[in-house]
Parts: sequence; C-alpha cells; structure tokens
Amino acid sequence: MNAPLPHAEHAAVAPSITNPMLHPMVDPKLPERSPAMCIARGDGVYVFDEAGKRYLDTVASLWNVNVGHNRPEIRAAIVAQLDKLAYYSTFVNTTNAPAAELATRLMAMFAPEKMARVMFSSGGSDAVETAIKLARQYWKLEGHADRVKILSLKLGYHGVHFGGASANGNPLFRVAYEPLMPGFFQVEGPYAYRNPWGATSEEQLLAFSLAELERTIQYQGPSTIAAFMAEPVQGAGGVIVPPAGYWAGMRRILDQYGILLISDEVVTGFGRIGSLCGARAWGVAPDIMAMAKGINSGYVPLGATLLNDRVANAWKRDHPLAAVMHGYTYSGHPLACAAANANLDIVVAEDLPGNAAAVGTYMMGRLREFDRYPMVGDIRGKGLMAALELVKDRSTKQPLLMAEAPAQKLVQVARDAGAIVRIQGNRLIISPPLVFTRAHVDEMVAILHTAVAQAQAAAG
Repeated sequence: MNAPLPHAEHAAVAPSITNPMLHPMVDPKLPERSPAMCIARGDGVYVFDEAGKRYLDTVASLWNVNVGHNRPEIRAAIVAQLDKLAYYSTFVNTTNAPAAELATRLMAMFAPEKMARVMFSSGGSDAVETAIKLARQYWKLEGHADRVKILSLKLGYHGVHFGGASANGNPLFRVAYEPLMPGFFQVEGPYAYRNPWGATSEEQLLAFSLAELERTIQYQGPSTIAAFMAEPVQGAGGVIVPPAGYWAGMRRILDQYGILLISDEVVTGFGRIGSLCGARAWGVAPDIMAMAKGINSGYVPLGATLLNDRVANAWKRDHPLAAVMHGYTYSGHPLACAAANANLDIVVAEDLPGNAAAVGTYMMGRLREFDRYPMVGDIRGKGLMAALELVKDRSTKQPLLMAEAPAQKLVQVARDAGAIVRIQGNRLIISPPLVFTRAHVDEMVAILHTAVAQAQAAAG
C-alpha cells in the first residue's frame, strides 16, 4: 500500500476552491465568489461578525432562536448536563433524565391536543419523516394497509429528507432531486395574494380551497389516504396565512373521511404565531405534530414528533408490525433535551407566545407602512412571522426574485445598516426572536425603510 502523501503534497493537489464548505440552499458558485459572512457571537436579538459589527437578527437565524442568543440559563443547563453525561443512545429501552423530563413536559404542554407519546430526533426534517412513517404504520396496525398516500399543500415546505421533499409543494425544493417518492400529492392552498380561482374575499378563498381539498380526497380515494400534512402558517412558501376558518373546515373534512392530520409545527411550534402551537391558534387539535426549531431555540439540534392518544393507542395491541423500526442515533440526545428544558422554562416564564401575539400585532401595523413602495405587492403575517412580497409590477404581480439586482441591494443595504434580512424567492421573510420588543420592531422598520427605498430606486 502506498504511503500517505505528506501534508504539503495534499495541499498541492487540493482543488482551488476558496470556500470548500457546501452551504445549504445556494448555488456553490456564490460562496466561492463572495466570502461567507462569519457570525462570531450573539447576544439577545443581535449577532456580531468577526470585526465586531452588530446586526439585528430579524430572522432568528432560521426561524428558530426564539429566546434569543447566548441565554445564560440554556448555557448553564448544557454545561451541567455535559458534566454528567454528554451522550448515550435511547435505542430499545434506554433513556436519560433530560429526555424523560422533556417527554413528560411536552405531554403536559400539549394536553389540550391530547398528545400521548413523543419520538425525538435531530431536527425538523427528521420530525416530519418520523410523522410520515408513523402515520403509515398506524394504518397498518389498524388493519388498513392501503392507507399510504400523503396529501399536502402547494407551496408547503416539509424539509429535505425524501419523504418531506416529496410532500413539499414548491418545485424549487424538488426538481433537482426527482424522481421523488410515490404516493405524495399536493393540493391548491388558500393563498390570498395568488390563487387560481380569482377569489377576492376571504369567504371565497375559504370555500374554493376547502372544496379543492375535498375533491382531491374523493379523486384519490379516501381509503388510500393516510394523512394530510400542513403548516398552520406556511413558512418557506412565503408566510401564507390561511383564512380564519380554513383549519377548522379542513379538520371537518378529514374527520369525515377518516384521514389523519399532521401539523407541521417546525416553525410555528412554541409561540411564533402567538399560540403554543400553530394548530391551537386555529382552534384545531391535530393527530400528529412535527416540532423542532423553537423547542430549544437551536442551541443543540433537536426535533420531536408527537402522537395523540388516538394514534398512540394503535401500538397497544399485539401486531407483527408494532415495533417502531425507526429512530436516529441522536434521538433524545441529553444535551439537546437539557437545552430544551431550559428553553421551555423561558418560553413559559416570559410568555413568549403572548409576546409574539402582542409585539406581532404592533409589527404588522408598522409593516403596513411599506405599502407606499410599488415593489411591495403584499404584506402579510401572524404573530412574529411576516413577509413582504416583492414584485416588479403590482398590476401583473410579476415576482422580483432574490437573484435580481434590486433584491440583492435590499439585503446588502440592510446589512450595511445593521440588520440581517432574508429573501426567499420573492418574499422578504421576517421571523425575529420571540423576545423582540416594540423598540426592536422600530429599529428593524427604520432599517428596512432605508433598504427598500434604495432597492426601489434601483428598480426604477
């Protein structure tokens, strides 16, 4: 066997790439052309680069740092657990104290939804994948093995694993990886600003979208459908807020045909839209919930899939397929669960769902000011979750995309002025930490006015 090359020779044959790290959700050529912004530290609702410049974090990193950066309570919990046990598997019948505590806590928090069991994972995509697999397994245990199809909404986002990607309703996240899994079907959703029915009122939109759901169920065959999966407010799809009656009407239709409801709470869970879970904000109790992000504010990767008592009871019977042949190496990771317990103490003690509702109402009022700019076609949101939809022409609603010069200028001007903002497609996404105050909203809005005004000037 040849001896390994010495270090210098390794360097000589390495490819000449400025940044060898593959970054999520971007063409690799962009980081090669432009140095990555290195975030060095965080404090509350701010982050700092290596030069010490401070930025207002208007996106909570990725919808998830809900309690803010560098909370000493969470750090202390992680260090205390690290001093006792950094990691041990929860496979078969082993647990650890933080995981057991968190499981019990979640059942109490979501008792109104009658949640009875939880399976931990490493993030939102894992949690969604678990939800899909357990929904299919549930129907096999119930003696309805033909119920395998998963329905979801167009423009919905359910992660990056093959199950979640197959449920995604946005071609942006699908086409590079097709063919995806069979048995997944997307339904037209209640998107007020862009809908195929020409609905101009909330009542029309509600009626058309619910009728579309029922037609799809009838066409696919109710006895072949395992579950319908949706976000209480669509996140990556553009912060699409459904009409007030959509979730209740959707739940009635699903119950009529005996179909499970999976609520993808990865973004909306733990307070973002003003309620402890997004489905609760609409007065609906799902059968399965997929959660992550706000469960521990991203301090250590963690996801959770919750089952209500109806679904969990299927595993009580003797059945050759009753074993849950699913799980992750880091399911119930002690450090992640310790961080989650400390995080949820903060969520409850500081009433972050209530703060999201109150400050979110104020934020939406301030964001209405951006109607003065022609490039802002729509302004929408709920709680501390909002979007400005960018267009080239309000009359045609032609999107102004992230890759185009005015949108890039908006992001850069905002950054220069001291705020990190995010454009997804043609939507400026706003999802700050849930500890945001009115003063933080005012600071954000002032910066956005500067950025949008200069972007508007560049657009002509």
